[in-house]
Amino acid sequence: MKRFFKPIEKEGSAKKPSLSPSKNGAENGDALPEVDVKKEPLKFLTWNANSLLLRVKSNWPEFSNFVSNLDPDVIAIQEVRMPAAGSKGAPKKPGELKDDTSSSREEKQILMRALSSPPFGNYHVWWSLADTKYAGTALLVKKCLRPLKVSFSLDGTVSKHEPDGRVILAEFETLRILNTYAPNNGWKDEENSFQRRRKWDKRLLEFVVQSSDKPLIWCGDLNVSHEDIDVSHPEFFSAAKMNGYVPPNKEDCGQPGFTLAERKRFGAILKEGRLVDAYRYLHKEKDMECGFSWSGNPIGKYRGKRMRIDYFIVSEKLKERVAECEMHGKGIEL
Repeated sequence: MKRFFKPIEKEGSAKKPSLSPSKNGAENGDALPEVDVKKEPLKFLTWNANSLLLRVKSNWPEFSNFVSNLDPDVIAIQEVRMPAAGSKGAPKKPGELKDDTSSSREEKQILMRALSSPPFGNYHVWWSLADTKYAGTALLVKKCLRPLKVSFSLDGTVSKHEPDGRVILAEFETLRILNTYAPNNGWKDEENSFQRRRKWDKRLLEFVVQSSDKPLIWCGDLNVSHEDIDVSHPEFFSAAKMNGYVPPNKEDCGQPGFTLAERKRFGAILKEGRLVDAYRYLHKEKDMECGFSWSGNPIGKYRGKRMRIDYFIVSEKLKERVAECEMHGKGIEL
């Protein structure tokens, strides 16, 4: 999914809004190269890579050409699935790629070689990684754009990373960019399913309310389909079960990402945070061809079933600047 911003001209001026350079660059310990600091970010791309290493090995020329043509200022990636640095039994470094074994060194070299080739050499990369090949996020920002601060948790702590590397937050002078990979709701009221997702949504709600001092662009795999229009077959997803299990609370019933409980909480986050779904703001009607970002298993009852779970969410004060928001993928179908 991509999204464009239109610069807003100030009254009495024909100049576009721009960022003032930070004296020390990003305040997260990473030294940025000396480049001319230009405008605020205006063009954004979000991508659930479902294993970035696998994409480098199989789809990289295609993705490289896509990025070259789109020329986004910011690229947000979810499900990097690269382990954090740190040997077995030692504390992990979620901001660095693992390289303490021969296989991990080789994988890191493959990935970094791809990210140093055109057009990716024009970007600075930040990582937030899980301990294993699971989840994880990356944020690529053009080197001509200097974030004032890059952090890796919803409380804005620079040194602290969310479990499984699910958050990267970049703050610029005029706005914040939040890249998240939301945990799947699962099918049962267990610690790693309903309970984990409830806690996540509660913290997201607190974050958007407390961060209202500056416009927000929130993107990524949010693992929720807000309205009926956001799934191909609403009745199918509402009635979905895992091995016949029915949760005690009716609002927890259905496909993870489309339960009434999740959808209500997501709606509350948008309302309380004064946020707008950029894609739905521009696309009012259901698009059965290009309106979804996840596809079910092509074999079995999920064949042809689709959901929109990847988003660009923007502050209400930014919605008039959204010029375009499109999806360029439908999920994997064999």
